[in-house]
Amino acid sequence: MTYETLEATPFAGALGAEISGVDLSQPLDNQAFNDVHQALLDHQVIVFRDQNLTPQQQLAFAKRFGGIHQHPYISGLPDCPEVMPIVKEPTDTHTFGAAWHTDQMFTAKPAMGTMLYALEVPPAGGDTLFANLYLAYDALSDGMKEMLSKMKTYSVGDRFKTAGGKSREDDYKGTSAMAGQVRDPGDVQTESKHPLIRTHPETGRKALYIGGHAQRFADMTDAESEPLLEYLKHHATRPEFTCRVRWEPGTLTFWDNRCTEHHAIGDYNGHRRVTHRITIKGDTPF
Repeated sequence: MTYETLEATPFAGALGAEISGVDLSQPLDNQAFNDVHQALLDHQVIVFRDQNLTPQQQLAFAKRFGGIHQHPYISGLPDCPEVMPIVKEPTDTHTFGAAWHTDQMFTAKPAMGTMLYALEVPPAGGDTLFANLYLAYDALSDGMKEMLSKMKTYSVGDRFKTAGGKSREDDYKGTSAMAGQVRDPGDVQTESKHPLIRTHPETGRKALYIGGHAQRFADMTDAESEPLLEYLKHHATRPEFTCRVRWEPGTLTFWDNRCTEHHAIGDYNGHRRVTHRITIKGDTPF
């Protein structure tokens, strides 16, 4: 695939491309923006290396794609609240996002895309895995596609609380977004139903819309849902559907949540990692 203002070099067979020829610290003209947008649709995950961005510059780039979807539990930067810092200190053992998921799937209008910018990275480890949910759908049998075509999943953003445990808001006490910053009501909804087979609003392609937030099928119990739900979650992350992004300081990765899921690998305990995340508002899945 060719573009007028940039080069996109795929780094895996399933999805993912590195983008060169773009300086995200500068405003993009319309042609450059259109090329970046098309590259995202073509490759689902696009990686920009050697960027030097302030939070405000990252935000300006993100806003070209739509409004900003803010996290329901975690606050953004004090002087740029749309940008959410994700910091793992050497003493931390928990890794944010260390399970297969698609961002904000539990909201009524899940995030369209996510931009993650690396400021500090460990000497090794801390990679992110991505899975192509178009390919996951395409690989299903015709009978399975037909059976799943009308099904919906019930997604929950606070599964520990529903199981009687500590809530995520309590977990993030002191940094809770809901405590200090005004939120769009749609951003703080943490339980939603969505089609299991989702049609991408721009490409028209169908994807197996699944991830770790999917707790059960709508109108079924957890026990009834579990066997098929677990099969589909494992199916969606088969190795041939995935790619792996290695981070460096100055790397910005932009992914399409409507047709991918991802997993942050927590294999760097004892080291510091700092990233800035922005999620872009999406629409109601159909």
